Amino acid sequence: MEEHWFPRVARSRVPAIDTNQMMEVDRLMERELAIGLVRMMELAGRHLAHLARLRFLDGDPTGRRVLVLAGGGGNGGGALVAARRLSAWGARVTLFLAQRPGAMRGVPAEQLAIARQMGIPGVDEPGRADDLIDARRAADVVIDGLIGYGLREPPRGLAAALIDAVGSSASRVLSLDLPSGLHASTGDLLEPVVRAEATMTLALPKTGLYAAVARACVGDLYLADIGVPPTLFERPTLGLAVPALFSRSDILRVDD
Repeated sequence: MEEHWFPRVARSRVPAIDTNQMMEVDRLMERELAIGLVRMMELAGRHLAHLARLRFLDGDPTGRRVLVLAGGGGNGGGALVAARRLSAWGARVTLFLAQRPGAMRGVPAEQLAIARQMGIPGVDEPGRADDLIDARRAADVVIDGLIGYGLREPPRGLAAALIDAVGSSASRVLSLDLPSGLHASTGDLLEPVVRAEATMTLALPKTGLYAAVARACVGDLYLADIGVPPTLFERPTLGLAVPALFSRSDILRVDD
C-alpha cells in the first residue's frame, strides 16, 4: 500500500548536521530558549509512537505487541515516552532496558518511573537478550532507543547483546534518531548495529544518515519536529539556513 500519512520532502531541501552541531542545538535550546530536554523528549516520544501506530500497527495499537529497547540516555528517554503513549493507546508493550533500572539518571529515570507506575512490563530489571529473541518473533514492531548520536565506539555489554538479539532482519524495526550502532557523523557501522525498516530522526538528519554505507541500516527516513525554531540554526555557532520544514506536518518522510 502506498504510504500517504506524511508529506514528503527531498533530501536536497533538508540540511544535515553532525554530532557536534547537534550538541550545540541542544545547548542553545536549553540555555537560550529555556526549552529543556524533558520538553524535547516528550515531543520525540510522542511522534515516535504516532509513527509506529500508523506505519506498523495499522492505525490502531489495541492489543498489538510492541517491544521497546531503551538505553540510559536521551534516546532511551524518548523511547520510554513512546512506550507510555503506546501503552495508553492499548498496545501490549514490553520494555528491554540496556542497564540496571537503578543506574538510570535524570530525565530518562523520570520517564522510567512513570512507566513503572503505569505497570509496563520490564521496568524493574535489565533486558535479557534471550527473552528478546523469543519476543521478537511475535512482535508487531520493535522500537530501538538504545543509543543516540553520542556514540563514539562500538556498542558493548548489554546494549550490544540486545542489538544482536534484534537480528539481521530490518523488518518491523523502528529506530529513534538513528539506528543504534551507527556513527551519527560518518555513517560508519560500529558493529553490532541495528538494521531498521524505518528511522525517525529529530530536528535535522544527522550527516551519517545520508551516507551510502548507512542506507541498509537506516531504511525509510522520517524527520520529526522537536520544537527547534529555524532561526536557531542561523546562530553563528551553526550558520545553517533551514526552511520552515514542519509547516504542514510534525513528521516528514525524507526522500532521495
